[in-house]
Amino acid sequence: MSERGAAFGPFLLGLGLGAVLGFLFAPEPGEASRTKLSHKLRGLRDLAAEKAGELGELLETAEDEEEDAPTARVAIERRLTEAKSRRRGAKRGGARLEEEDEPGA
Repeated sequence: MSERGAAFGPFLLGLGLGAVLGFLFAPEPGEASRTKLSHKLRGLRDLAAEKAGELGELLETAEDEEEDAPTARVAIERRLTEAKSRRRGAKRGGARLEEEDEPGA
């Protein structure tokens, strides 16, 4: 394991201990800290629910657009059909398509 990876565990442990000690020795009473923390967590929960709703709406919109749009297979088949009809038209006109594509010497 690399040295950087080995130092990550103790860093997280120190971070957790610092947070616990910070709450224990906070300048305000524990009840006030818990109340503030619960308000912030509720706000984050509401924000997460709002963002999840927006994401759901975006996914529904994308699915609706996907249903309306032709699939890749349909688009390729359409282009192939168009190319075949152009090739048939070029052969009927007396010129062969392969001759038109060859560079002049």
